[in-house]
Amino acid sequence: MFRLELSFFGLSDKYMESVYEQFFQMKYFGAWSFMEAYNLPVRLRRWFYERLGKQIEQENEASKPQTKSHQRPPQARPPTK
Repeated sequence: MFRLELSFFGLSDKYMESVYEQFFQMKYFGAWSFMEAYNLPVRLRRWFYERLGKQIEQENEASKPQTKSHQRPPQARPPTK
C-alpha cells in the first residue's frame, strides 16, 4: 500500500510540535506531569500555558533591578597615548 499524505483529516506536524512544546514547558517550568497536561481540555491548557509564560516574564522583570544593583561601577582607566 502507498502511504498518502494526510491533507484533510488529522493534525499537522507543525501543530503537534507546538502541542508537545507546550507539554514540555508546562512540565519543565510548571511542574505539571505529562498526563495532567495531556488530559486538560485544549482551551484550559492554552490558558495555563499563556499564564505560565506571563508569570515567568514577571519574575524575570522583577529580578532585573536586583542584578543591576549587584554590578560594580565602571573603573576609571588611565588615558592611553
